[in-house]
Amino acid sequence: MSSIVVSGYYGSKNAGDEAMLAAMLEVLGDLDPKLHITVISSDPADTRKRHGVEAVGWLDFPAIARAIRHADLLISGGGSLLQNVTSKRSLYYYMTIIAMAHMLGTKVMLYAQGIGPIVGNLPRRMMRWLGNRVDRITVRDEGSLEELENLGITKPPITCTADPVLAIHPVGKELGRAIFHAYHADGAKPVLGISARDWQGRTHYKGAIAKAADQAVRELGVRVVFLPMQYPEDVKAAESIASRMQEKATVLKDEYTTTEFLSLVGNMDLMLAIRLHALIFSGVMGVPMIGISYDPKIDRFLASIGERPAGRLEAITVDDLMQDIRRRWQDKETFQQKNAPLMARLRDLAAKNAELALELIKE
Repeated sequence: MSSIVVSGYYGSKNAGDEAMLAAMLEVLGDLDPKLHITVISSDPADTRKRHGVEAVGWLDFPAIARAIRHADLLISGGGSLLQNVTSKRSLYYYMTIIAMAHMLGTKVMLYAQGIGPIVGNLPRRMMRWLGNRVDRITVRDEGSLEELENLGITKPPITCTADPVLAIHPVGKELGRAIFHAYHADGAKPVLGISARDWQGRTHYKGAIAKAADQAVRELGVRVVFLPMQYPEDVKAAESIASRMQEKATVLKDEYTTTEFLSLVGNMDLMLAIRLHALIFSGVMGVPMIGISYDPKIDRFLASIGERPAGRLEAITVDDLMQDIRRRWQDKETFQQKNAPLMARLRDLAAKNAELALELIKE
């Protein structure tokens, strides 16, 4: 029986990361049903319950070391783990786990990573040294390939694949409809979904989103529904924007499973999102999307499907948003026709991450 340890931002009630783990486990399990997987988690009990795998605490280094020592492979990923823009400390943590595996003689794969930005001479030198000593790297976008090249990481086999969540199959809309009904947000009106987050104490973008949402209600007759991807933080961000609106909006205030999130997104006619995985869920469910960029990962994903962000979070305007909302509203059918073959290709690339991981074990 082969054994893998997975290191990532798991157990923190972030819908995108939990979906990423669910997708990884699903594809790895399909390829090798006997595979034993242990996840490093900030909430091991939740991870065991949610995903049905073994889990150890993210600061329980003796348990982490034991798990890695007995494993055939450490997977670091997916997600934007190896960057120091959103958190300076997390980069050192994830590099420490990789270094531990290297010292214990366990193979390491950087799995569907979104690399960078990494700023500062010391972090970049450390990442170059460590990155050239892992056994395989897959990245989720072309921008991450460029970042690896800029860092001087060239020795391991490197493949550009796609975000693991893109391997998830679409789900039915029934669960989402039931949640909408519970919030009295069902009916004949089309739905504009908004996935927002707080970011570095900024507030300007909240006013712009609120005004654009009001305008969309009046001009297009939509119902506005806020979807929290990180619980409970995104609920607060959504309520902050909704309080700035003049028109009525619905804020979903509960924690949802990956299946429920996908079903909710499937019931939307257009998604406006700051959160990356709200955009990815939209792609999976064939829902037209508009992204607001606060991090290169947003730009990189949108570029992979031939799109661009409506603007940068710190400078976004109502006009920017309404221009994209009107454009997307008018060409929804065109988007769906174009989206299907693109998503099929990305789904295959996302599944390739797991195939390469198991190949590495066999080697």
